[in-house]
This record gives sequence, structure tokens and C-alpha cells, in this order.
Amino acid sequence: MSGDLGTAIVTGAGSGIGHATALRLSRDGYRIAALDLDGEAAERTAEAIRSAGGQASAHAVDVCDATAMAAVVEQVCDAHGAPHALINNAGIGVAGTVIDTDPADWDRVLAVNLTAVYHACRIVLPLMLARNAGVIVNVGSISGEVVGVRERAVYCASKAGVVGLTRSIAADFADCGIRANAICPGPVRTPWVEKMAATTPDPAATLRALEQRKMGTAEDIAAGIAFLASPAAAYVNGAAFVMDGGLTAA
Repeated sequence: MSGDLGTAIVTGAGSGIGHATALRLSRDGYRIAALDLDGEAAERTAEAIRSAGGQASAHAVDVCDATAMAAVVEQVCDAHGAPHALINNAGIGVAGTVIDTDPADWDRVLAVNLTAVYHACRIVLPLMLARNAGVIVNVGSISGEVVGVRERAVYCASKAGVVGLTRSIAADFADCGIRANAICPGPVRTPWVEKMAATTPDPAATLRALEQRKMGTAEDIAAGIAFLASPAAAYVNGAAFVMDGGLTAA
């Protein structure tokens, strides 16, 4: 464990990138509040951190429920102190063009991927402003910053919104000791990606094609998030930090 960096809230911490990020930030010196819709998954993450000698609590919450999120943040403050870092990682996706996407799916994906980020930032930012310091890392995607992806209309739209919101926060609060950055992963081998591949006509072929493009790991992205949340990134603000193994470089 490194020195005490304060409290970090990680949403979607029960699996994938969120789980890896919570563990990595704990090793770096953060006290972790692991938030997830699946409370048992959040507890498994918290227990893994505690078993390794870190401090962590688990919180079952729907990130779309602003009232519930505010209550959880209050619990986090009581348990660990006001958050120094907010990692908005929770996300979902559905397959479909803009024509095929059901309006209910459109609303749900935007609610989880974008509106929930707004709610979390709106709740946590005043606590950071009170101490004139804090860092926010929002998980975007290359699909929202660099390229479009076929049959992922609402996912691309939501992640583009995440990048825009992040830059707006950075511009508004840079003079207040707040840094806000988006990390934009390429394909990452997580349960979520495997679930998305399962919606395609040939899931195995889809995963093989992704792997040929060099899929990253959850730990790869966690390392990038950890950098952005660290003092080493003190001069990084308002960035859309692409991590895709060179996929979009060509």
C-alpha cells in the first residue's frame, strides 16, 4: 500500500473494469467505496480489498436513483470521509442502429451511462469544492470520442455525452482545485463485452475478431484510471485519455 490518498468512490465496482480499478486504487493508497447494483458483487470487491490489507466498504445502489446515490455518498462520508476521487464506471449497452433501438432501451442506456454520471458529479462535487481539491474520472469509450461503431447507436451517443460532460466540468472547476478527465477504452475482455458479443450472430467469431485487434484487460484500464486519479496527473485536466492498444491510430 502507498500513502493515504483519501477516499475513492467507484461505481460498477462489482466486476470488470470497476472491480480492477477498486483493487488498483486501494493498492495505490485510496480507501474504497465499492458501489454496484449487485450488492453481493460489490461486497466481494470490498472483501478482496480488505483481505489485501486495504480499507473498503460495499454499497448496493442503482446509480440512476439520485436520491439513493445521495444517501450512499453520505454513508461513504461517515465511513471513510468525504471523497477525494470519483470514478464513474457503471455502464450498459444494447445492440442496434438508431432505427432498431427501442426507445425504452435508448432511455435506459442514457440514464445509466450519462445521466447517472451527472447525478454522481452533482452530488460529490460540492464535497470536493469544500476542500478545494478532488479528481473525477469518467469512463467513456473510443466509441464516444474517436470512432463510431456499427449497431451501437445509443452506446456511442451516451459515451460522447460523457466526454462532453467531463470537459465541461473541467472547464467550470479547474480554478477550484478540481480535475475531471475521461478515459476512453477500446475493446476490453470483460464479462460485459462477452455479453455484448453474445448478441451477435456468431459470438465466438466476434470475440476472435476483437482479440485480433488487441483486446485490453480490465487491469490495463484500471492502470490508466489510477494514473488520472493520482498526483502524477496533476497537469491533466479535461482530457479524453484513449487506451486502445493502437486500434484507432491507423
